[in-house]
Amino acid sequence: MLIVRHRRVNSFGVHCSMSEARFEHHDLRLVEPSFGSKLTDLIIELEHLRKKRLSGTTNALVFFQLKHIFHTLESIGSARIEGNNTTIAEYIETKIDQTEPSPPNIKEIQNIEKTMSFIEEHIDGTPINRILLSEIHKMIVSELEPPPQGEGDKTPGEYRAKNVKISKSTHIPPDMSTINQYMEELFNFINQNDSAKHDLLKIAIAHHRFVWVHPFTNGNGRTVRLFTYAMLVKLGFNVSAGRILNPTAIFCNDRDNYYHNLSIADKGTDEGLLIWCEYVLKGLKDEIEKIDKLADYEYLHKEILLPTINHSLERKYITESEAKILKRVTDKQVVQASDLNDLFAGKANSEISRQIRKLIEKKMLMPEGKGKRKYVIRFDNNYLLRGVIKSLGEKGFLPVKD
Repeated sequence: MLIVRHRRVNSFGVHCSMSEARFEHHDLRLVEPSFGSKLTDLIIELEHLRKKRLSGTTNALVFFQLKHIFHTLESIGSARIEGNNTTIAEYIETKIDQTEPSPPNIKEIQNIEKTMSFIEEHIDGTPINRILLSEIHKMIVSELEPPPQGEGDKTPGEYRAKNVKISKSTHIPPDMSTINQYMEELFNFINQNDSAKHDLLKIAIAHHRFVWVHPFTNGNGRTVRLFTYAMLVKLGFNVSAGRILNPTAIFCNDRDNYYHNLSIADKGTDEGLLIWCEYVLKGLKDEIEKIDKLADYEYLHKEILLPTINHSLERKYITESEAKILKRVTDKQVVQASDLNDLFAGKANSEISRQIRKLIEKKMLMPEGKGKRKYVIRFDNNYLLRGVIKSLGEKGFLPVKD
């Protein structure tokens, strides 16, 4: 048993000695839920979702714009759970106006977004190992000052060289001298050839074990959530199959509940680990089912896109003429110039073409494909984005509240 000497903060915020506090080792292992348990039901249902290719009526170009928005929301949520107080509205404004250099709180969120994209682009054929983990951590803390000034790390990508205390936890992480051993054990656990029915259990247990080891000096929370994202995408819950995945919503909808369930797993008992796994997998299932609703274009059109256009018109982000065109586009999903003729009665075809070009320049329309003269709505990088976020929030899709 290793003795970890550290300091803690009492209820008055005063540091006090805890030289007798001890690290308690728990074996890393799979746990088996009973056949009739809720956890077993969750595993079966998630296996069905993994194998089922998401099919819906939403145009792919529209759906993948939603993917980018949820990447943004995931990044904000992951930073917020660690204490970054940037609101969704504040961050959205920086995406609309990118003329100013990013302050540290915005840079932290941008780093998470970039890392998510990196994972999606490179995870196929990339093993889950220390090389991948180090790259994720480097990207997470890039260009950020280390504590206490900021949320960076003096040694990006390298395991910590000192003993630490986890915020909001009574668990004491292992001694710095054993981190490499514990992490190699974790990588072997993730990559060992078990039955597919254990895949989701392994991901949940690996998430907890990572936090339990706390391998880096700073940025562990942000890193473990993206590490979990990498494991899920590699497992098959990926957007290339037409699915939006937003696992941070599991953890940041209720930070206290997240920490509470981690503390239950910290006990190292089978019961504690099963409770943790059920918490993670239920959150994953609920989030997938909720977001998959957006693949139903009738729902997306009525509940998100039309309210977005109306909100933008009310706020005078767009003109009445632009609103009419955008509503026609959302009614049909894909339009060509002839579909707008009745909106410009008595006008020459050149006027319709001019209006289309104007909306493309304002990034509110985009061609369905290179060289095509069919168009879909674009809302991922313009003033419509504010309305989309508002509508998503009103329908319960946002992982964090402003």
